[in-house]
Amino acid sequence: MPHATTRDDVRIYFEEAGQGTPIIFLHEFAADYTNWEPQMRYFSRGHRCITYSARGYTPSDVPDGAVYTYTHFYTDALAVLDHLRIERAHLVGLSMGAYSSLQIGLNAPQRALSMTLAGVGSGSELENLDVWRKQCRANAEQFETLGSAEVAKITREAPSRIPFLVKDPRGHADFYAALARHDAKGSANTMRGFQGGRPSIYTMTDSVKKVTTPALIICGDEDDPCIGASLFLKKHLPAAGLAMFPKSGHVLNLEEPALFNESVERFVTLVEAGRWPARDPRSLASH
Repeated sequence: MPHATTRDDVRIYFEEAGQGTPIIFLHEFAADYTNWEPQMRYFSRGHRCITYSARGYTPSDVPDGAVYTYTHFYTDALAVLDHLRIERAHLVGLSMGAYSSLQIGLNAPQRALSMTLAGVGSGSELENLDVWRKQCRANAEQFETLGSAEVAKITREAPSRIPFLVKDPRGHADFYAALARHDAKGSANTMRGFQGGRPSIYTMTDSVKKVTTPALIICGDEDDPCIGASLFLKKHLPAAGLAMFPKSGHVLNLEEPALFNESVERFVTLVEAGRWPARDPRSLASH
């Protein structure tokens, strides 16, 4: 099985397909490398596509200890690129993966040809940050005490997952059957370290304004926790576009795979043609 090794000796499982300019897909908390299959099949027709499971998600290693910070997660993506001798790639991330993609844009912009930030920013509201972090700690304890199968039953009807259930009950059932098989220790460590420990996007204004990497922000209009953060990033990322998917929740790449693929393909094509510039200041309102 193909693995890349991180700087702290964690083995990261990856798969790749296709040839051309690289695209790397970064999954959300409730997913793993398999959840990008519709995108791997579509984009590998014209690009070299890489998907991987983050640390804590089998068949990658599930290490012990406090090694699940947001820094570990974004540098793990870079470790996969390093292993494959890929200097720069398009980054396509959902939720946790979108946060990691943004961190690469902030901390290693020379590695990113572009970044697609889908379902980004939940838990960032400053007024609710303490409540969010307390909930993350409680969720981590649920994984440890109840196991992944029971937690999947609890979380399958979270508000931002309902649009997926309404549109595609079969896809929704498959998604949560996969979550039920996740390593409970890895999920608990990720929930406690990454989800509950990452800085709020709203604290990054000055840094975000300096990120010139072309960005596509995608948000479901029924994914309430991510709407404000998506608008915030559109306002402050210099070369960002915002796509709002109608009647959509959080799992955008599986909930609306055709629309997601079309949107990302158009974005990547324009970036590669040099036609996704920073916002023209003449388009800014004067007041």
